[in-house]
Amino acid sequence: MTDDSPPDGGRQTSGPKKPRRVPEHQNVIGLMIGTALMFLGFLTVLLSISGGFEIDVKPILLYFGGLAIWANATVENVTVRYLVMGGAITAGLAFFHFGEVLFWHKQVIFWGTVILVSYFMFKTSTPGE
Repeated sequence: MTDDSPPDGGRQTSGPKKPRRVPEHQNVIGLMIGTALMFLGFLTVLLSISGGFEIDVKPILLYFGGLAIWANATVENVTVRYLVMGGAITAGLAFFHFGEVLFWHKQVIFWGTVILVSYFMFKTSTPGE
């Protein structure tokens, strides 16, 4: 006869959980700060589009700084995380160097945010989450 029971006396054990890269509370803080900065920058851009007035680069810097912090705290795939962070930092520095925000810049930021939010709103989560 063969014994098919596990060597640990029949107890089912799940393997060790994969450790996260940073503690959970640091991810939550980054998520909250990044979302708040993105919201403040996006709100100014949205009001500027609807009201027709000009803005300087400060709301854009808030938006892209918040996007970099949010991506660092949220995105699990390392390649995507650093691509988003690098793109956000590069765009923020480009606007800072350019010194002004044109209407089409605001439109690109608006529609890019709409696409970003709709993607994460309708993205299905994995069963382990």
